[in-house]
Formats: sequence, structure tokens, C-alpha cells
Amino acid sequence: MLNFTKFERINPEKRDVLQRLKDFNEVYQVFPKQRAVEQSDRCMQCGDPYCHTGCPLGNYIPAWLKQTATKNPDLAFALSNETSPFPEILGRICPQDVLCEGACSLNTGHGAISIGAIETYISEDAFERGMKPKFPEHKNDKKVAVIGSGPAGISAATFLLRKGFNVEMYERADRAGGLLMYGIPGFKLDKTTVDRRINWLLEAGMKLHTSCEIGHDKSIGELEKDFDAIFLGIGSTASNEVKIEGEKSSNVHFAIDFLTGIQKRNLGNKNAQYINVEDKKVVVIGGGDTAMDCVRTSVREGATSVKCLYRRDEANMPGSKKEVVNAKEEGVEFVFNVSPKSIKVENDLALGVELLETSMSEADSSGRQKVVINEGSEYLEDADIIILALGFSPEVPAFLKELNVETNSWGAVVIDSKFKTSNKKVYAGGDCQRGAHLAVTAAVDGREAAKAIIKNLL
Repeated sequence: MLNFTKFERINPEKRDVLQRLKDFNEVYQVFPKQRAVEQSDRCMQCGDPYCHTGCPLGNYIPAWLKQTATKNPDLAFALSNETSPFPEILGRICPQDVLCEGACSLNTGHGAISIGAIETYISEDAFERGMKPKFPEHKNDKKVAVIGSGPAGISAATFLLRKGFNVEMYERADRAGGLLMYGIPGFKLDKTTVDRRINWLLEAGMKLHTSCEIGHDKSIGELEKDFDAIFLGIGSTASNEVKIEGEKSSNVHFAIDFLTGIQKRNLGNKNAQYINVEDKKVVVIGGGDTAMDCVRTSVREGATSVKCLYRRDEANMPGSKKEVVNAKEEGVEFVFNVSPKSIKVENDLALGVELLETSMSEADSSGRQKVVINEGSEYLEDADIIILALGFSPEVPAFLKELNVETNSWGAVVIDSKFKTSNKKVYAGGDCQRGAHLAVTAAVDGREAAKAIIKNLL
């Protein structure tokens, strides 16, 4: 151990730019064994590991790094799965740079441990050797309905199944996975990786109902009657509008519609309706990870130009820094410090975005800088397709009222400290109660809600 002076931090290799632009295959390669061992051996094994506390799941990171470094892969696999419902997925998509790796003691000087890449390697190596997550063969008599099959729902189902509960999952889409399936492009997360986890839950006894919308295809009253508890993992799926003139034009689209349509097509759905950006000038408004997904998808779809418009400067972008780097490598142009004023329209077609230049104010007492509009700085950014990537808000399905589940002023489900809603039989977690956030925080919510259900019912 303590070889951080001997080995420098190494990131996973990326596929060549020209090659990766031809398809939607994953950009990052899985570490080979020797690279994973030497990178794990860089860990200082801190007495108070900041990586552990910087991880929302509280993963035993130093422990499984040590086992990888000392070539005990089976124990590393067991440890990585103990706290996480899908480490091989989060190893790929978590913003490690602002979480575990951002908290690493080596972050300022020698370079943080490549935690995400090692986490992915541990699982993929184990799977290649025939290992898989363990679930008990025998079930208890308790039944839980999980509504939604995204990160929160999968997490809740995983930890309930580990305790022998009977779980049925309901998903309104045609495939399970939620955000993991349709909200994240394949070049970041191959969909076979998601399917593999879902299939293991099915092997563990979970029943899955896809294309099943609660309140339409299945009565919520039936679930309330037939199950001992209900977990709501319905996400935050209502797209935020920019609220400017012209945004209802026929060639202005929400990010989720753009990403979902293309993903369905890529999965072989011949009837999938998708937004064609080939040979088009694409403008994406937004600066988060969803915006990065949209611009990087657009270049793969053959757009003639792709621009990302963001109202703050690059330092204040909410998206992952590595995703911005990847987008730039792939030919995306970033336009910072601009705010949309209106969309120029002719015959229901948007011709471009009228922009106002912005600047950043001095930092306030909290360190936050405000966006200042520079009056009189208007100019037009031409576009054939405009994609709005401005985040998501919770939907409020009608069945919540039928369940007497309380929501707050912005539509989020209200829960107590034990993830219980105003209906004592119903629990909730993930984006539907906290607003749009990270897959890892949804996974935490699902796990902790499952623990609360287990404690209450057993």
C-alpha cells in the first residue's frame, strides 16, 4: 500500500474520438487487472477516510481498494455490493470528481484514487468469473409493491429481496430501468448492464410489470389492498420550460423526448418516434449532465454543428467536468455567459435563439455568484433544432391523491425521516421526493426506505 508516489493516477482509457462518434458504445474502457491492482495500491488507507464520507451510499471504499490491491477479488466484490445496489452502474455514471474522488486525501497533490474505474472493474471482473449478487432462496410472507423501476426502485427492490420479501415492480415504460434505461445514453452506460441487474432481481423472485401505468392499467386501490407496503420511486420526469416566447415551436424539444426516442431506436424498436438532427444545426440550452448527454448524442446523430448555451461561465457549470471535456473532444462548441431572451419563429418553425450576454456578479457571503444580464447585448444564434435541457420537476399522478399521499408546493412527495408518506402504508424515495438529483442519491433513498419497511414489517 501507500504507493501513490510510485504510481500516478491513471484514468480509464477512452476510445478514439473518431471511432466513438460512429456509435453509441461506451467511451471508457474497463481497467485491466494489473492497472486496477496498482491504482488500488495508491490508497493511503486513511484512518478517517474522506472518500467513505464523501460517498452518499457510505460505500466501504478503502476496504475494497485494499482487497483489490492485495488480490482478494471475491471479498472486494462482496464489500462493494454490501452497501450499493448496483456498483458497476454507479462506477460508470457517478460524478466521482465531486463525491468520493473529490474528497480523496490525494486529490490535492498526487491525484485522487481512480475510485469509479476500480469500482467498475471489481464487478465486471467478478461477473466474468461467474459471480453474481446473492439473494436468499426462502421468502417471508410480506409483499411490497415498487412503483417505478429507476435507481430508487431498483435499490429498494434489491434490499427488500435480500431480506426475503416478495416484491412486485410496476413500470409504465416498455422496459425497466427508468433513467438508467432511457435518460442516460449508451456511450455512458451500456443498456445490457442495466438489463443484467434487472434480470438478477427477476432470478431472485421479483415480479416485473412493464407497460403498466398505475391508475390506468392497474388500480392503486388494488395495490393498497394486496400489498403490505408500497414504495414510490416514480422519479421527477416533468421537463422544465424556459418560459420565453417561441418555445412551443415544432422544432423545439425537451431533452428527455430527444434522448428517449433515440435510445428506443438504438434498442431496436422499429416503431420508435425520434427527433432527427442529421445535417441540422443543433442548439442545446442548459449546462447540466442532461445537456451534455444531448450535445454528445447530437454529434453522433450527424448534426452539422452542435452548440451548448449556458448562462454562467464554465467554472460554474453543474455538469460533470469530464463530460464537458468529452463533449469538447467530440466537437461540441460551448457558448458561456448567455441567457435566452426569446426564440425567433417563422411559420411555427424556430429559426434561432435570441440571446443576451451575461456576466457573473461578485460572490455573496455564501460564495455564490449571481447572473447579471448585460442589457443591450442581444444577438441571434441560428438553429434548426433547439433542445431544452433545463432540468426536471416531479409529476403529481392522480393516484397520489387517491392514496392520500401529501405533496408539497412544487409537487414533491412529503416524507418523514423514515421515508414514510402521509399514508402509513406508503414510502417514497429518489427524485419524486427530493427533486431531480443523482442516481446515487436515489439509490440511497431506495436502500434506506427498504430498511424502514423491513423494520416496520418484520
